Amino acid sequence: MNLVFMGTPDFALPTLRRLQESTHHVSAVITQPDKPKGRGRTVVATPIKAYALEQGLTVWQPPKASAPEFIEQIAELKPDVIVVIAYGQILKLALLETPKLFCMNIHASLLPKYRGAAPINWAIINGDKETGVTTMKMDAGMDTGDILLKSSMTIEPHHNARDLHDTLSEMGAELALITLNRLEAGDLTPEPQDSALATMAPKMNKSDGLVDWNQSAGTIHNRVRGLEPWPGSYTYFDNKRWRLGKTETGSGSSTDTPGEIVRVSDYGIEIGTQEGRLILKEIQPEGKKRMDVKSFLAGHPVKQGMLLSSGSEKK
Repeated sequence: MNLVFMGTPDFALPTLRRLQESTHHVSAVITQPDKPKGRGRTVVATPIKAYALEQGLTVWQPPKASAPEFIEQIAELKPDVIVVIAYGQILKLALLETPKLFCMNIHASLLPKYRGAAPINWAIINGDKETGVTTMKMDAGMDTGDILLKSSMTIEPHHNARDLHDTLSEMGAELALITLNRLEAGDLTPEPQDSALATMAPKMNKSDGLVDWNQSAGTIHNRVRGLEPWPGSYTYFDNKRWRLGKTETGSGSSTDTPGEIVRVSDYGIEIGTQEGRLILKEIQPEGKKRMDVKSFLAGHPVKQGMLLSSGSEKK
């Protein structure tokens, strides 16, 4: 099949790689414009652009994918399918109607669950036991198009958003290729989503990482996992930010105060919550690298009875 690929971050790389190595032909790669990054604000190519150029593929970076002149460029390629994964712009109907068949999106959830920008984060935050990827025929809505295929996986208690990101990116690549092969063989019928079962996964913000110690230990633990590596979870101690790394949950006492340090050992710092205790295993102090709790305690005088903030007195 003749394909156009649209994607930007490293999550999309396995899919482009599998398509490039397949019997299908990638006529062009569309990715977001280069942006400055880091303290030096050096302009850096997107991961997709870097790989595509290495492979000798045609790369386009339109500021707006909905621009009529860009849509005309795409139409001249006569693609059978436009494959879209984590591109970063909403595609207008004129572009969606350009390919011979349709635009196909690879989405990191089991649709109709978790439509939106952050399905991986919200699956963990909400304590789900299962997630996966879906290939979908795109329409003008937000992840509302007909479903092509799904592939699922178990969310293990130790998984964080980084773990799921890496696994689901590979699963998405495999499912994309299977979907295209079945489409080419005429062996696939799109099925409408049941919108009554839909849930949303809005984009995460930095402020979402502030820990509320008045929640249960299990809720906080899931949120820490779901926000790793970005935007990260954090609290304040003595007006200094602690970013939380690995955590565990433990049983608490009726006398525990939310946010209070109730036990300190090389195994972990136990914090009282609304229900149970959150055990901090890794901490990144403000302005320093992340470290295990034993290393942290060697340089930080933390004692039982001290309090971590459960609010936003410092921003």
